[in-house]
Parts: sequence; C-alpha cells; structure tokens
Amino acid sequence: MRTRTRALTATAALAAVPLALAACSGGAGSGQGFGDADTLTVLDYYNNEPDKTLVQEALDTCAAEVGVELDRETVPGADLIQTVLQRSSSRTLPDVLMLDNPDVQEIAATGGLAPLSDFDVDTSGFAQGILDAATYEGEVYGIGPAVNTLGLFYNVTALEEAGIEPPKTWDELKDAAAKLTQGDQYGIAFSAIANYEGSWQFLPFMWTNGGDETDLTSPEVAEALQLWVDLVESGSASPSVVNWKQGDVKDQFVAGKAAMMINGPWQIPALAETDVEWDSVQVPVNEEGQTPVAPLGGEVWTVPQTGDEAKQAKAAEFVECMSSPDISMSLAESRYLVPTRTDLIDEYVEEVPEMAAFAEQIKDARARTGKLGEDWPEAATVIYDAIQLAITGKATPAEAFEQASQG
Repeated sequence: MRTRTRALTATAALAAVPLALAACSGGAGSGQGFGDADTLTVLDYYNNEPDKTLVQEALDTCAAEVGVELDRETVPGADLIQTVLQRSSSRTLPDVLMLDNPDVQEIAATGGLAPLSDFDVDTSGFAQGILDAATYEGEVYGIGPAVNTLGLFYNVTALEEAGIEPPKTWDELKDAAAKLTQGDQYGIAFSAIANYEGSWQFLPFMWTNGGDETDLTSPEVAEALQLWVDLVESGSASPSVVNWKQGDVKDQFVAGKAAMMINGPWQIPALAETDVEWDSVQVPVNEEGQTPVAPLGGEVWTVPQTGDEAKQAKAAEFVECMSSPDISMSLAESRYLVPTRTDLIDEYVEEVPEMAAFAEQIKDARARTGKLGEDWPEAATVIYDAIQLAITGKATPAEAFEQASQG
C-alpha cells in the first residue's frame, strides 16, 4: 500500500501527464508514431501466483474476443503508481491500465484517464460501491469484474466447544471473545497496524456505527475505536494487533492463537490448506437492526489518455469484456472474489457457498473514496494514527482522533 506522501507526490506529478500527451499527439491516423490497434499494452500488479496466471487467462479470453494481441507488463503492487509516472514521462502509458479502486479518482483527477462514456461502455448493473470508487465528477473511469470486502472468520470447533454462536453484535462479540480467550488462544485477532490495512479493517466498525470519514471526531467514530480498545484491554485481543498485517492475523488464526479474526476472502486458499474448520459471517454491528457496512476492495480496468483514438476505442472494448458476465464469474470463482454484477451474486453463492457472507456484505459495501475522492489517503492516515494512539494507551479514542487530525 502507498504512503500518504507517495500518493500526494504521484498526484502532483501526474497532473502534467495530459499536457505531455497533448504535446506529442498528432491524433489517430496521424502517422506520428502510433501503433496499430491490433496490439494493446496492459499494465497490472498481479505479479504473484496464482493470480498472475488466473488473470492472464481472462486477459487472453478478452484478447481473442476483441481481436487483439496483448503485450502485458506486471509489477509489484507497491510499484504500480511509480511505474505509471515513469511511463507517462516517457510517453509510453499502457493502452489498458489496472488500478486499485481507491486510486482511480486520484488518477482521474489529473486528466490521465479517459471516461468510459466516451466509448459508450455500459456501466449499468454493477454494484454501486464499485461505480462510486471509479467515478470522478460524474464520469465513470473504470469497471472491475470482481471485488472483495471484510468479514468475521471463526473457528467452528472452538465456538462449538464453548457453546457460542457466531456473534452478530458488538456485545456478543466481546462476550464471545472473552469466553474464547484461554491459554495461548485469544478470542479475536484483527489488524490495527499503522498503515492503510489498519484503516481498512477499522472501517466496518466505524461505518456501521454511523461514523463518517468527513467527521472523524464524531462520537460514533470514537465509540467504534473504543470497541477495539476494550477488546485489547480486556485481554480478548493481543496488544500485538498494532503490529499485525492482515497476513499476520491469518497466521494467528491458523496457528490456533485466535478463535476469530477480521479478514478477507483472499485468505481462503491458505485456510483451505490447513486442518482448521472455519466459517464466516458478516462483521458484527453495534446494535441489532443496523446494516453492516464494509469497505470495497478490488481493482478496476481503465483506459489511459494516450492520444491514440483508435487504440483507446479498442482498449475500451477490452475493458468492457474484462467485466462481462462470463469473465466476472470466472475470476470471482477462481480468486474467491464476488462478482460486481449484482444479478450474478445469487448464482455465484450457489457455486461458492463459502463466500455467502462476503457476497451479502458486498451488497452494502462502500468505496473508500466515495465521499472524499482523492483526499481519502489523508483521512486514512488520521484513522490509523488514531488507532495506534488509543490502543497503546496514549490517548482516549475521542482524544486520539483529535490528536491525529492535528498531526
């Protein structure tokens, strides 16, 4: 994940991209260095297996359907934005660019992406959260085939032996976590690390409780953070949560050192390789009757402003194909994601029943940039700084957000 400084630097640097492109572009068919539209360059960050191969299969399917050859480049996730900057300065932006959904508005704000309406791409029928993430000033700049979110995993055997039902409310969560804490096993594990993963994991509690990133000093936000503080101070969660990434949380769960965990479906392949009998439910709410609201994760495919109209039109066809029903279902099933097309979700759950809780959660999931747009990184930084202050006892939850906001 990118740091706040890097994100702001990227925004400033990318602001020059459209001007650079305009200066060197003679327009489609001008003969000034444009390639033919039979080949498209693609840039993404699926550089690890099995995702690299699974995504390649989808790319190949769409290449055949659209009638193009592909020249694909993959980079580590942390390097994607810097790679985009380098490619823009050398005037070699890819024809098709994958972006993590929180980055879309930031890049669209620079003028570096083409709105999909320029190519009559149909964006109806998709989950509202993914459209919000890819929308800037009323225009949709990208669509994604499948997404993820967060849920509560639990050790089935541990809960059954303790006579505990999967918790649905915060009170039930605290009660269950306390009863499940015994020996070297904590009741629950979550990531409260000082980076975007910590903020991401906190959002379901903040949003479900009525908290909002536009006012991080509200009582609803402080109340959500108080829950995390209570879990640690009571001994139901390890103080080490302030150092754990989501992968570390999974490791604690697999090792039997946590009976429950907040995590995402991307951990399911690793869980399937263990002897742990697990299941999942939506993230518990503060009060019964509230709708659990979690953040939307996943990537979208976009069309950069390269100045080559013929290639951009072909790239738009390709982007539309990458979120077609068949591709959405295929990627969702193989990568433990949820299709972004809402009319596919019920069918998907029948095929992959272990994703039922996440599929239900997706229906109300929100984009992190939905309200603040390109200013989201600043809010995310305040959130994880406040979490650290409160859990380490340096400030109360209410004071923590005040202090973090001033920092």
